[in-house]
Amino acid sequence: MKELFDIVSEKCSEKVTKSYSTSFSIATKMLASSIQQDIYNIYGFVRLSDEIVDSLHNYDKELLFNRFEKDLNNSIKEKISLNPILNSFQDVYYKYNFDPYLIDKFFESMEMDLNPGMYTTKLYNQYIHGSAEVVGLMCLKVFTKGDTDLYSKLKYSAMKLGSAFQKVNFLRDMEYDNIELGRMYFPDINMNSISNSQKDEIISDIENDFNIALIGLKKLDKSSFLGTYVAYMYYRELLNKIKKINLSRLKCERIRISNLRKIGLILNSAIKVNLRLI
Repeated sequence: MKELFDIVSEKCSEKVTKSYSTSFSIATKMLASSIQQDIYNIYGFVRLSDEIVDSLHNYDKELLFNRFEKDLNNSIKEKISLNPILNSFQDVYYKYNFDPYLIDKFFESMEMDLNPGMYTTKLYNQYIHGSAEVVGLMCLKVFTKGDTDLYSKLKYSAMKLGSAFQKVNFLRDMEYDNIELGRMYFPDINMNSISNSQKDEIISDIENDFNIALIGLKKLDKSSFLGTYVAYMYYRELLNKIKKINLSRLKCERIRISNLRKIGLILNSAIKVNLRLI
């Protein structure tokens, strides 16, 4: 029975999400139960793609990536895949009528990671769009449940939220990306000579993304608002922490939010939502 295979596939996507990102898992748990699995299915697909280009250093990444992309295209064409992650993703792809453009742009950005180099402003924006903004749009498809008018109204804010999340990750992982992966995403930045003013400019840009994102976030319904707001607050907290530390620490330490602080953010967010203080 394919129904059983679909259940197993969904469990695999959920397991991937919980194994790779505690914070994202917590935020997803704050969503309505009716849409949690759909977000797990999206994250599982995105995480598996990232894993190929970011972690499998002793293997032929290009071969694996091309195979993965081909398998994804076949799963969409055939509406099934023996890869459980892709099987669960194609389900959400059809359930919410994803635009193929979102998938094409995502793979374009992932492919850029196979041959890292210096990023111009144009390439940086192109990468951000494919790796983060389109993922925000996939999630928005789930959150708006087929309401095309609402989707259009919130599209820009959803892209900015994805952009902000990605840029925070870039800033936090800047040293690792540069030394271990040979990447420097921020344009016109030299890791060895980055200045505090350059760091401040990056942070200001991210804060602007967050401010725009919050405008649209407030228009989500209760099924998706709290979970999205928890993720928003977590990344804002992470950015604020990065903002306060000096560059020398940022270059040698991956900045994190403690589990206790995460719990505090969740409780604080829930209180604000219940009291309508947002």
